[in-house]
Amino acid sequence: MRYDYLIVGTGLFGAVFAHEIHAAGGKCLCVDRREHIGGNVYTRQQRGIWVHKYGAHIFHTSDRKIWEYVNRFAEFNNYINSPVAVYGDELYNLPFNMNTFSRMWGIRTPAQAREIIDRQRRECAVDEPRNLEEQALSLVGRDVYEKLVKGYTEKQWGRSCTELPAFIIRRLPVRFTYDNNYFTDRYQGIPIGGYTRIVEKLLDGIPVRLGVDYREFMEKNRALSEPDIFDKVLYTGMIDEYFDYRLGELQYRSLRFEEELLEGCGNYQGNAVVNYTERQIPYTRIIEHKHFEFGDQPDTIITREYPVSWKKGEEPYYPINDEQNSSLYQKYAQLARTESNVLFGGRLGSYKYYDMDKVIAEALALFNSIR
Repeated sequence: MRYDYLIVGTGLFGAVFAHEIHAAGGKCLCVDRREHIGGNVYTRQQRGIWVHKYGAHIFHTSDRKIWEYVNRFAEFNNYINSPVAVYGDELYNLPFNMNTFSRMWGIRTPAQAREIIDRQRRECAVDEPRNLEEQALSLVGRDVYEKLVKGYTEKQWGRSCTELPAFIIRRLPVRFTYDNNYFTDRYQGIPIGGYTRIVEKLLDGIPVRLGVDYREFMEKNRALSEPDIFDKVLYTGMIDEYFDYRLGELQYRSLRFEEELLEGCGNYQGNAVVNYTERQIPYTRIIEHKHFEFGDQPDTIITREYPVSWKKGEEPYYPINDEQNSSLYQKYAQLARTESNVLFGGRLGSYKYYDMDKVIAEALALFNSIR
């Protein structure tokens, strides 16, 4: 069998691209080093609960075309992301809104909240913030920063906020309404029955080989004297790994997930996502999966999410887009342009964090560019 494309990775980017190639009459083969399809949006059912194995994924977009596209493959519920944050014995609504400010300062009106925030910003402001701490203080003042930004951010990045560049936080949304909807996008929800079903439908009719490493796959084909069973490659893995790190390693932050089944506990925390913003608590949040689909099962499953340092061979989650890494990526991107039969895309291939709607949009744009 000859294929037009070898698709490396069955996350959203690879799956959407493969689907479009297949729908246009092309032939493609998908390989993935994991033992399942779906990449980081993979969901698996346990005790009747759809568990997000790699952290919470809430689909949201303001792009009507992308919303209509993804609804071809799933029916979405009306879940609204409204996380809460725990700081000591205090509980706050997110994003920063009037519920947050009322709880923090005992006030009721937007004018009162604005006065406090503006005063604290003036007290903390600097003309040119030198680090993330100064940037955040200039945006939201000391109280919000100390209780809801500082510890969480330091855990996420593994460094003090005074050691992080200011550009990481370009803005911190502050809303002077009693609205706990985290996203402002018009369309949002969770696919009923999990994200894996979307990927299954995208890959319907397309051969997929799991537990297959790209480099080993290529070496095996060469050993069998079959190097040309496909014309082109879409590579959605790490761009520096593709080039065997010849220019150096790009840096990432990784995550460790600690999953726990609580038998007989129908409701552990009352919300799908609860952030823990104190630095001394090692995890950043607890996810209770059943609440994504309004479940009433007798048991519940929670996942604690721990940010960790990334080392080669571990799963990379968040690119560190500082000046050094961005410069190195540009060198790899230039090198990638010399690969005439290889396309690069997705979070790892582009060394860029994408929301799910942007992943789909980028995959569709890439397909349209090669038609």
